[in-house]
Amino acid sequence: MAQFQKGMKNILQKHPNDVVFLSALRTPITRSYKGGLRNAYPEQMLAAVLRATLDQNPNVPPSNIQDVAVGTVLSELGGSKAARMALNHVGYPSSTSLYTVNRACASSLQAITTIADSISVGRINIGIGAGTESMTRNYASKAVPTDLWPDLKSSPVKEARDCIMPMGITSENVAERYNISRADQDAFGALSHTGASTAQKSGLFAKEIVPVLVTNPPSESQPSEETLQVTQDDGIRHNATTASMAKLKPVFKETGTTTAGNSSQISDGASATLLCRRSTATALGLSPIGKFAGSAVVGVPPDEMGIGPAYAIPALLSAAGISKEDVGVWEINEAFASQALYCIRELGLEGVMEKGRVNPRGGAIALGHPLGATGGRMVSTILHEMEGGQVGEVGVVSMCVGTGMGMAGLIVRE
Repeated sequence: MAQFQKGMKNILQKHPNDVVFLSALRTPITRSYKGGLRNAYPEQMLAAVLRATLDQNPNVPPSNIQDVAVGTVLSELGGSKAARMALNHVGYPSSTSLYTVNRACASSLQAITTIADSISVGRINIGIGAGTESMTRNYASKAVPTDLWPDLKSSPVKEARDCIMPMGITSENVAERYNISRADQDAFGALSHTGASTAQKSGLFAKEIVPVLVTNPPSESQPSEETLQVTQDDGIRHNATTASMAKLKPVFKETGTTTAGNSSQISDGASATLLCRRSTATALGLSPIGKFAGSAVVGVPPDEMGIGPAYAIPALLSAAGISKEDVGVWEINEAFASQALYCIRELGLEGVMEKGRVNPRGGAIALGHPLGATGGRMVSTILHEMEGGQVGEVGVVSMCVGTGMGMAGLIVRE
């Protein structure tokens, strides 16, 4: 207990070398192929959040932002050329460098981490951890490699072959191996939509969302080109119930339990967080909105990749010297209800979930999961959840990662 108390005391203290958040923004998250951002380019969505970051932080000269890391999973050439073009297009000088990061579903949390690490060691003072993904444009053609070294497809190592197992099958594996019932998955899916619906109707997402202007080409229903401003998440089923979820058929196995209603949605969106050293913020007269207190990554078997948070979170808490009781709110990505429920139960968070402290504003089942942007979306959401202190001083974001990993990050309220 003494070590945990010491850890909390240290985490809550403000040190000049802390890495702090100045802003955390995202676009709306919309349904791929059908939603508001279906015709947006990934770099277009990225440009929107990068421009908004400058607008929301007028006392930070663009030339002071030294490096930008962008999480992206499916974009052509890793998205690096287009992302760099978008950066310059919206007003960042050539002196601001950029690179892209791909840790699958944790890509933008990894981007935040690498920028935070650069600040911690004194390499830079101010940077941006961002993410973007158009699954409309890239998912069908790039999610699973087709031109693969033949030796891997027939590898004698099962874990190697399992790395290209469809994510839905990994969900079914978790459900079967750990007794996650269809009824519980459907109830969890309905809860995600209910939480997101309440949050949206109450305006709780307003501070984190950046509108995106999109031009849609002519179609059968719209004979002329139209330009629209996309302002809200559009995947939320406002009338979702456990009963309505139960009517949906399994998607990945005829006798399975994973459905379109208890899985994350294929989505489009972007996110960006502005980070700096606390002493730099003080010198510039800036007010941080939170502190980044570290992250952890672990590996797990690829054929049940969804269990990753159940291992990444304990590793994170142990490194920080705190216990799960010290955490006020949790954002655990809902890739599938099966894996999210497994992690919640394995971590002993059922009671916390009943109190509305796990994904209180819904999760990826309702909001969607634009792979490269999700980590930043979760960080933005949890920072705004923690405003005012009603959910405590410390929050955790965590997600499973394709090919068998888990990642978690520790966020502290200012």
